[in-house]
Amino acid sequence: MTINLGSFPLYAGPVIAIAAGILILVKPKLLNYVVAFYLIITGVLGLLPFIQS
Repeated sequence: MTINLGSFPLYAGPVIAIAAGILILVKPKLLNYVVAFYLIITGVLGLLPFIQS
């Protein structure tokens, strides 16, 4: 199986959402950390095009 990194952003969101959903079902107190981690990563990835020189 070959993973094309060019299409990684296309399926990364749904995979992360499924993993986070399963974690929250298993351990509901984990919700705060999952949401915080997701927001931080999304923010950093959103700012990357502006940071690169």
